Amino acid sequence: MGAFQGLQQPEMSRKMGRLIKTEGDVIGAYEVAGRERISVASQLSEWGESTEDDAVSDISDKLGVLLAELGEQEDVYAQNMEDHRALLKQIRNIEASVQPTRENRAKVAEEIQRLKLRDPTSAKLETLEQELVRAEAHNLVAEAQLTNVTRQKMKEAYDIHLAAVIEKGEKQILLARHAKRLLNYLDDSPVVPGDQRAAYEHTDDTKHVLEEAENDLRTWERTDEPVHTSAGETSANLLPTNPGKTESANGVADGSDGAESVKAVNGIEKPNLPHASGAIDTQQPVAVPY
Repeated sequence: MGAFQGLQQPEMSRKMGRLIKTEGDVIGAYEVAGRERISVASQLSEWGESTEDDAVSDISDKLGVLLAELGEQEDVYAQNMEDHRALLKQIRNIEASVQPTRENRAKVAEEIQRLKLRDPTSAKLETLEQELVRAEAHNLVAEAQLTNVTRQKMKEAYDIHLAAVIEKGEKQILLARHAKRLLNYLDDSPVVPGDQRAAYEHTDDTKHVLEEAENDLRTWERTDEPVHTSAGETSANLLPTNPGKTESANGVADGSDGAESVKAVNGIEKPNLPHASGAIDTQQPVAVPY
C-alpha cells in the first residue's frame, strides 16, 4: 500500500516522500529497541531475585532500573524524531503543490508555440499569452514559497534531529556511568568450597547511586550550540515581510512581494496580480498519505 501511495505523489516530491517513509521505519526500530530494552531490564531484575544471592539480587535490581531508563530514552528519541519527520512532510507537501504550477506554465507556453507555428495570426494567441502571464505569476509566487519552506523546514527539522541525538547520547552516557558504579559494589572475589561470603551491606549505597542518577537526569541541560534562524521574517504566506531587502525568485532585488509579475514576456506587459489566486495556499498543503 505504501508503494502505491508513493506512485500517486507528484514526481517532484517522491524523493522526499521516500526519505520520510524510511525515517518512519527507523523511528519504529527505535521504539521497538526501547520496549525490548525495558523488557530485558525487567528480566534481569527477575533473574537476580531468583539467584537467592542478596548482592546479585540488589545489584541486578538497581541495574534493571537504570537499563529501563536507557530504554525510555530510546522512546523519547523516537518522539523527537517524529517531530523532525513532521517538518519534512511540510517540505514534501510544498513540493507537491509547486509542481502543478510548473506544469501549467510549461503547458501554456508549449501551446503558444504550437499555435504560432500552425496559425501565427490566430486571435487565440492573445488569450493564451495573457494566460501565460497569469501562469508565470502564480509560479513565481510558488517558487518563492518553495525555497522559503525548503530552507526553513530543513534547518528546523535537522536541528530537532541532531539535538535529539545529542540528548539521547548524553543522557544514556550519564545513565551508563552510574550503572557502572553499581558494579563496584558486587564482590567477585573467588571463594573455596565451604567458605561463606560476607554479608552484603551496600543496599543503601546502591540506592544512593540511583538517587544521584535520577537527580542528574532531572537537572540535565543542553550545552550544544543553538541553530539560528531568520524564518521569523516571513509572513503567513511564507514570503518576506520586508521584500525590498530580498531577491525575487529570478534573482533580481526588485522589491516586489513575488505576487506581482515581472514585465515583458513575449512582448506583453504583465498585469499586477497582488493575490495570485493560483499560488500555493500554504495553510492547506497537499495531503499526501503517511
